[in-house]
Amino acid sequence: MKASALRNRIITLSIGGSMLNPGTPDVNEIRKIASLINSLDLKFMITVGGGKAARAMVDSARKLGISEFYSDEIAILQTRENAMLLKGELEGAYPSIPKTPDEAADAINRYKCVVSGGMIPGYTTDSVAVILAEACGSRRLVNVTNVDGVYNKDPKEKGAKKYKKMTLSAFADLAVKTDQRKAGTNFVFDSIAAKLAKRSKIEIDIVSGKDLASIKNAILGKKHNGTVIS
Repeated sequence: MKASALRNRIITLSIGGSMLNPGTPDVNEIRKIASLINSLDLKFMITVGGGKAARAMVDSARKLGISEFYSDEIAILQTRENAMLLKGELEGAYPSIPKTPDEAADAINRYKCVVSGGMIPGYTTDSVAVILAEACGSRRLVNVTNVDGVYNKDPKEKGAKKYKKMTLSAFADLAVKTDQRKAGTNFVFDSIAAKLAKRSKIEIDIVSGKDLASIKNAILGKKHNGTVIS
């Protein structure tokens, strides 16, 4: 297969850790997402976040006086554990959890799926996902999270407005307002990831992890109930 054709078949997934491990691993959710991935004749570059378990570890690290750098390292270990759980349910997956973008980009040439956790202290798994998309030439990144799209403020607040479509520039501006750049914090998408996606013109689709139909449609480039950023 030509390199250009291969790139068009690679979908990048950034899966929030809270979807797979909201405190304890959600085996049913892991199986549902894995089953969807297994059913599609595409290649997948996947990153998995740390979720509630990682945030609990980071909170404990800070109480012990551990630096932000090493708190990030602790969170990365949790993301890798979550990634291993998903990898175990996937068909044709690279057998290891890659530690570098180069390793992941090389592996996607030989396997249907590559599943990563965090890689770089200070960079969330969203940023890692965009870096991996750049490395392998993927043109679409589907962010699977615990909200059903992008809002102008916390969706729990009165008057919160959901965006169906956004430009990459507008999304990057919004991300800057909510990104604290601290280990274990929770926000829709981090600012570095948004800026990286903007520079490489990578489409981002943000969908709820509980809406499998929207996840599938986002992967296939069809209409869904989340937010499309391009």
